Amino acid sequence: MVDALGARFRETFFAVIQEDELARALKQAASDANLGAWTRALTEAAIRTCSRLGLMASAKGHKLELLPIHRNEYLALDVMAFSEGEKRWRFPAAVMELENSARDDQIAYSLWKVLSVRAELRIVFCYRRNGEEIPALLRHLREEVIEAMGLAGRVKLDGATLLVVGSRSESGTFPFGYFGWWSLDTNTGRFERL
Repeated sequence: MVDALGARFRETFFAVIQEDELARALKQAASDANLGAWTRALTEAAIRTCSRLGLMASAKGHKLELLPIHRNEYLALDVMAFSEGEKRWRFPAAVMELENSARDDQIAYSLWKVLSVRAELRIVFCYRRNGEEIPALLRHLREEVIEAMGLAGRVKLDGATLLVVGSRSESGTFPFGYFGWWSLDTNTGRFERL
């Protein structure tokens, strides 16, 4: 189920990636199947989205000096975002992995990583060349990662867990057809299309 932060993130993300510079970079990276460039553009989009939501975020190339220890990445997560607060050691509001590997188990690892962190919003961005590959990926993630948690583990999850899949096959309908969004239903253990 998508919570308020997840819904606001999605709406803001779509606004951010429609800006000329990012739109061009994402379309070109998808057209060239250049997943390194795709990840760089997606990182910038995630950072801008967090900023517009009033979150302070760290990522590769985006050092955060909010916590007592300053880092580009915390806990080896691609993006970690924090809300305003008084405590020096605060927990993240959102964590994200931007996975550019085509390997199902690498994407599963990214999902496992974000599920292991306490946050209001957990997102895994990944890429599939063709939209027809997405159902098999969803099944793999459910069987290998979500089912390993068991029902007791799933219902203890606070916040929302989203999977965002970019697909080159739908790049002609950028950005809405290009990025598919799924939300983890903690009751059923399935990713539901948003």
